[in-house]
Amino acid sequence: MEAKKILLVEDDPNFGSVLRDYLSLNDFEVTLAKNGMEGFEKFKKDTYDLCILDVMMPYKDGYTLAREIREKNAEVPIIFLTAKTLKEDVLKGYKVGADDYLNKPFDSEVLLMKIKAIIQRKASESKPDSTVFEFNIGKFHLNSKLRFLTFSNEEPIKLSPKESELLKMLALHENDLMPRELALTKIWRDDNYFTSRSMDVYIAKLRKYLKPDERVEILNIHGEGFRLVINS
Repeated sequence: MEAKKILLVEDDPNFGSVLRDYLSLNDFEVTLAKNGMEGFEKFKKDTYDLCILDVMMPYKDGYTLAREIREKNAEVPIIFLTAKTLKEDVLKGYKVGADDYLNKPFDSEVLLMKIKAIIQRKASESKPDSTVFEFNIGKFHLNSKLRFLTFSNEEPIKLSPKESELLKMLALHENDLMPRELALTKIWRDDNYFTSRSMDVYIAKLRKYLKPDERVEILNIHGEGFRLVINS
């Protein structure tokens, strides 16, 4: 099996080298960058299975780097390493698209377990879904496998993984209630205040995409969830 590639961005040269060697011993192919700018240059030149980013770095911090990575690739998993344990920082990390967070100092075995779990989860998510994946939504056509949303004969819009999953779930519940909890547990894997706010942002994005067809609406069913309605 081909070694999984990890981009490690860490400004402490000693710690970075030790961590790179440890991960290499565990059969990962590791590229080490010593700051955010170098990290982004390396990211653009290769394809990685996972990124490990230190939060506090000169020139470009981990959050900024994560945002840039997310613009190029919506799916690559990101783990943050940080000496900061403030709740706001952790939330900031998740907001820019982190998959996990580790506070320094940490046990390298814990990091290894997290990496393996995330890579395994990504692999199972990318397995072809045998269920229905094509939907007609008014004048729109959704292919949730390719994540393409096409209006009439126009160029398709490429949706992010969460946008596509959410629209697919709404389409499966067309003209019926899609419970908020169901979407949060299936797509966000957690039902709490923050994932709930995140979902509202995605609903707003989908409404914007669907605007060209006036017959298509996503209704907010207060306190319960959403309903995708196609008016005749």
